[in-house]
Amino acid sequence: MTNRGTKTRAQLTRVAAALLATTAMMVAPGITASILPQHATIPQVAAIAYADDTTADTGTSNGTTSAGGSSETTTPIAGPVPNVIITNFTYGDGSVSAGSDFTLAFTFQNKGKVAISNMVVTVDGGENFAIAGGTNTFYFDSLAAGGSNTQSVPMQALAGAKSGAQGVTVSFRYEYVDSGARNSNSSDIKISVPVSQPDRFQLNDPVPPEGVTVGTESTITMEYVNKGKGDIANVEASIEGDDIETVAKTQYIGNVASGTSGSIGFAFTPTTAGELNLKLSVTYEDSDGKSQTKEFPLTVTASDAAPTDDSGMVMPDETVNQGAAWWVWVLAALGAIAVVVISIVLVRRHRKKKAKAAQIDEEWDEWKGESASSTDASSAAASPSGESSAANVEAPTQVIDRN
Repeated sequence: MTNRGTKTRAQLTRVAAALLATTAMMVAPGITASILPQHATIPQVAAIAYADDTTADTGTSNGTTSAGGSSETTTPIAGPVPNVIITNFTYGDGSVSAGSDFTLAFTFQNKGKVAISNMVVTVDGGENFAIAGGTNTFYFDSLAAGGSNTQSVPMQALAGAKSGAQGVTVSFRYEYVDSGARNSNSSDIKISVPVSQPDRFQLNDPVPPEGVTVGTESTITMEYVNKGKGDIANVEASIEGDDIETVAKTQYIGNVASGTSGSIGFAFTPTTAGELNLKLSVTYEDSDGKSQTKEFPLTVTASDAAPTDDSGMVMPDETVNQGAAWWVWVLAALGAIAVVVISIVLVRRHRKKKAKAAQIDEEWDEWKGESASSTDASSAAASPSGESSAANVEAPTQVIDRN
């Protein structure tokens, strides 16, 4: 309170809403004095009376009251909310390989002006990390203003985790007291842990062509398959060597998705005969974005082209003739056997017919002979008497069935 009057002394009275108390004070002109309320939560009424019984104004205030009759009302300002941040964290050297275990350690600090208490810390690895034993929730009774603490968590990078920086979320839930009131606050902080997938891009040994001829284009093939969980990017293949010509020394294959297979063809044309020392190279970026190169040395033998007839006639391919001779001979043998079998069958049929005809002729001759003998005997018996001619005429004819 401020004495803005001209009197040297004043009688000050403090009255509470539920409690009456009187305080006598000496306040000189221009001097400010304070009246402290007995209960901070109850509005105070201050009455000012001068020593010479002059009338004074009264005012009601939660803060200060002026003796001159004017009053002001003020509201206490709440303090700043204490924030918790992660100041440092470690997960090991380099990146974490997919499927391996590691320890995540982080340090957190109370950056506020007041202490915090009843703190709960939770670690969430998302879809790429898991807790490798134990719990993901931790409790801290209190943390002073400006204080810090460190927590370690055993974790594992899942086998199917994506390559690159993957997030881990650390959540803080805590309470603090400000102006006599208890409040709560929370914060979620995300940190990144790099994950690497093993390089499982497999390239098989190159397969050279069966025959290489000078001046003729030949192709070397190489099979590949991506057995890893991540994609392979920017695959390029090239062929190098002396005494060869190529349409494209380097060819771009592109990206190879996980589980995809295919083949690469290296086309070249020899310019001289003899052994050719070649080198095949395949360059690509693995799932971590790192450039990888694999080289395959290879030796092939080139031969001169076969001479051609100046008249334009093409020389027969002896290899083809030799290859076709065996089945030609087989067909010829089968044809000869068929002719022999047919001939034998026809001869046998002819012999059977001839034998049957001869048998019929022989039986006919026998029958004719027997008939003639019987007729002659009958004639001889009738001739001496001369009387049997009529009987002979009437005698029945004997028919012999030879069938």
